[in-house]
Amino acid sequence: MNNQSTLTRYLRPAFSTLCLAGLLSACGGAGGEEIGAVDTVFKFIGPDHKIVVEAYDDPKVSGITCYVSRAKTGGLKGAFGLAEDKAEASIACRQTGLIIFGAKPLEKQEEMFSERISLVFKKLRVVRMVDTKRNTLVYLTYSDRVIEGSPQNSVTAVPVPAGTVIPVK
Repeated sequence: MNNQSTLTRYLRPAFSTLCLAGLLSACGGAGGEEIGAVDTVFKFIGPDHKIVVEAYDDPKVSGITCYVSRAKTGGLKGAFGLAEDKAEASIACRQTGLIIFGAKPLEKQEEMFSERISLVFKKLRVVRMVDTKRNTLVYLTYSDRVIEGSPQNSVTAVPVPAGTVIPVK
């Protein structure tokens, strides 16, 4: 009985951690559509480290898609959602169709989407900014933490066709 209680004492926290990781993974941010990935480091156990490219359609501006590339940690921690991905990301947004704005005007600056890149504290964010003078939508990606963010960022811009006014609050 002593061996069973010792085993239970070690397995119960591990099981709880896996359940928490699964729950947090299911509740993650707005996930993009994975376009592709390349392996960067072979891991003997678990998935390889890789760079993934995901597409995110702007939820308030039809006809614009942002492509974000970022590192994704593999290994056992990556397989169970316990790894902390690197803060570096790159973004390129393009007009992929006719640009149509929703019924409500856009904020001058607002978060378009975010996705967690660590178990609890770190998020990758994409912010949309409106440059009314140049009739352009600007997209910025960066990561942040509860305590401190990362100065690493990437920016891209999508010019809106002449004659199409960007509705701003």
